Amino acid sequence: MCAMSMALGLGLAGGACAQTAAVPAEKQALVKRVLAKMALDSVGVQMLQAPVAELVRQSRVVVSSRVPAEKQEAAMKDVTAEATKFLDQEMPPLRASTQAVVQANVAPLLAQKFSTEELKQLADILEAPVLAKFETLVPEMKKTVGENVAKANGAQIEPKMTELQNRVGLRLRAAVGQ
Repeated sequence: MCAMSMALGLGLAGGACAQTAAVPAEKQALVKRVLAKMALDSVGVQMLQAPVAELVRQSRVVVSSRVPAEKQEAAMKDVTAEATKFLDQEMPPLRASTQAVVQANVAPLLAQKFSTEELKQLADILEAPVLAKFETLVPEMKKTVGENVAKANGAQIEPKMTELQNRVGLRLRAAVGQ
């Protein structure tokens, strides 16, 4: 959460430096078009979700190693419910705050750094069907690369990964005193 507070604080501080001169309506409309395609709203959401996901992951490790087997599922269900409740409560105000930061900081920055013609070009690029088509292909491309990298390197990496896991396991057992 500290990283989120710092990032939001830096964003607000940066906004104080942005020019606040009146922006022509045409330019404001173009800035809105660009911002609509940038998905900056997700920045705050991701900043909130990442530490919560890490907390749940760490809880899973603790539960699996310290909670009796018959109580593990219920314990994780409770942890997940708490995390979900927290996200449900904090997401709406965070989205609103993120949107306010975007409007106060990013919108003026775009208006300041880009001409009306450049914003039009940028909006056209971001709204282009070919870009949307390309973006839908990105996950498939990444999957293809990942599968082929795994095929090309799996035989070499897997034994080394097993070795690493064994060494780490030995160190953990030694640290615990077993």
